[in-house]
Parts: sequence; structure tokens; C-alpha cells
Amino acid sequence: MATLLASIWRDVEAAVTRDPAAHSRIEVILAYPGFHARELHRLAHALFRSGHPLLARLVSHLNRWLTGIEIHPGAQIGEGLFIDHGMAVVIGETAVIGDGVTLHQGVTLGGTSRQRTKRHPTVGNNVEIGTGAQIIGNITIGDNAKIGAGSVVIHSVPPNCTVVGNPGRVVSLVNVEEGTVVRLPDPVGEQLAGLQGQVASLTERIAQLEAALQQQEQARTSGRGTAGKPSVQDPAS
Repeated sequence: MATLLASIWRDVEAAVTRDPAAHSRIEVILAYPGFHARELHRLAHALFRSGHPLLARLVSHLNRWLTGIEIHPGAQIGEGLFIDHGMAVVIGETAVIGDGVTLHQGVTLGGTSRQRTKRHPTVGNNVEIGTGAQIIGNITIGDNAKIGAGSVVIHSVPPNCTVVGNPGRVVSLVNVEEGTVVRLPDPVGEQLAGLQGQVASLTERIAQLEAALQQQEQARTSGRGTAGKPSVQDPAS
């Protein structure tokens, strides 16, 4: 019991530490749906492991109805999970979450296979996954990784890096030994920048051609107007 209470208290501390909007621990306990979802999952997971899958699913269903967060009873969750806001978070049956993980609203830890195998992600320690990110399949997210909001990740991610985009790609890597951040090349971004430069150049060229054509048209119009006028003779001649 002491171990369980200590584990629950770590969940409270996780919310207070990582959410600047948390004013007190009692606020977290009473009014944080992410905290409620985590604690109800403890009961559902215990029932699931003890061979009562139906009861576990009923608790999970109640959890979803109360908090808007869907966690399968079979999911394994480590210490100090913080689910920020949490609405529409989905965590699949074979997902494994390490210690100190932060999930924002709309995150999915989903699967792609219909086989009864490990088909959901394994998330390492101290990982932060941004709003609306989709982590799909039996992949591994390394320790201390950060997944940007709206990213779709379908391949394993190394530790200490930042991933953004759809499909997700590594854009920076932290050198833990030196304490530095290495910005990696972004081929997609470079191609887009090149295309934008070409579009700007073509737009300028088209404007120049249009201006030249307009000048030629004005010159032709002026010439036709002069040719059509009768000549005026000098009365003194």
C-alpha cells in the first residue's frame, strides 16, 4: 500500500512540476482529468492482469466517459505520467510507457496490426509528445525524445532528439555529453525553400513580360491613332 501511495503521489508531483497552470496539489487531485485517468487505469490494469478482462474493460470504459481519455487496460505505464488536458488521448493495449512521460491532448499511441502481438509503441523515459501527435505501430521512442504537435511517427526514434512533421523526421539531436543541440539538415524544408525562390523569380519575370507587352500595345495603339489623322497643310505654302 505504501508503494502504491508513493506511486500515486509521484503522479501528483509530475503534474505540479510540469504544468505551470497547476496552483496546488489538491487542485491536481480534484480537478485534473489526466490524473484521474491514470489512477483509474491502475485499477483496470490490475483487473486485466488478474484475469478479469471484462471488468477491466468496464472500468476503462468508465474512465473514458469521465475523462475523455481512453487507455486500454493492458497498457503498461511507468511512474510519473502526466497527461496534460488529455481529451481524445488514446493508448492501445500493447503500448508501453516509461517513467516521466508527458502526453498532450489528442495523442494516439496506436497500432496497425490485427494480430495478437506487440502492435503498439514503446515510449521511453522522459519523453514529451505534443498535441495531436500520432505514434503508430510497434516502434520505439527513445529516452528524452520530443515529438512535435501534429507529427505522425511510424518509425522508431532515437534518444535525445526532436521529431516533427508528417511523416515524422528528426530535426535536432541533443549531445548529452557536451550539452549541445545539433540542428540536422531538413531536405524537405530545403526543397520547399528552393521552390519558393523559383516561384518568386518566375512571378517577377512574368510581371516584367506583362509590362513589356503593355508598353508594346500602347505603342501600337498610339501609332495607329497618328496614321489615321489627316495631314494639316501649312496655309502659307
